[in-house]
Amino acid sequence: MTGTTDGPERGDGGAGTGPVTCVPVGRVLGGRAEAFDDDWGRESAVIRLDSEQFTPEALFGLADFSHLEVVYHFDRVPESKIETGARHPRGNADWPLVGIFAQRGKNRPNRLGVSRCRLIEVDGLDVYVEGLDAVDGTPVLDIKPYLTEFGPRGEVRQAQWSVELMRDYY
Repeated sequence: MTGTTDGPERGDGGAGTGPVTCVPVGRVLGGRAEAFDDDWGRESAVIRLDSEQFTPEALFGLADFSHLEVVYHFDRVPESKIETGARHPRGNADWPLVGIFAQRGKNRPNRLGVSRCRLIEVDGLDVYVEGLDAVDGTPVLDIKPYLTEFGPRGEVRQAQWSVELMRDYY
C-alpha cells in the first residue's frame, strides 16, 4: 500500500492502536500468597472493590449468579519474563512447542489473566469466591457474572497436552 492513511492499517497510531490504561477495580485478598500451578479449586479468597471508586451499589444483583469471570493482572510477572513466541507449556519438553496465544500461561504480553470461579457471597464491597487462580494482592481489572449464553457454542475441542496440564489445576 502506498501513500498515507489515518486508519489502523498503518499500525503506528491509527484508530485502535496505542496504550490502553486500566485502573484496578479492586484486589484479591487471601487465598495463596504465591502462585503455583495446581489445586486452585480449593482456594477461597475475597475480591475487595476499591472504595474510592465504588459503593456497594456496584455489586447489586451479582449475588444472583453462581459463577463469575474475573479479569486480573499478573502483576508479579517481570517484564523480562514476558513470552511473545513459542514455548513448551510449564517447560515440559514432552508437550509440544506452542505459541503464547495457544496457552494460558501467566507470562503473556499484557500479563492479563481470566478466571472463572464460584461466587460464594457478596457483602458490601467484598466478593467471596472459590477457585480463583489469582494470588493475594492481585489487581482485579473487571468482574463479570458468568452467563451460560457466553459459553462456547457447538463442539469444543482442545489439544491433548492441555487436558493433561489441566488434570489437577482445579
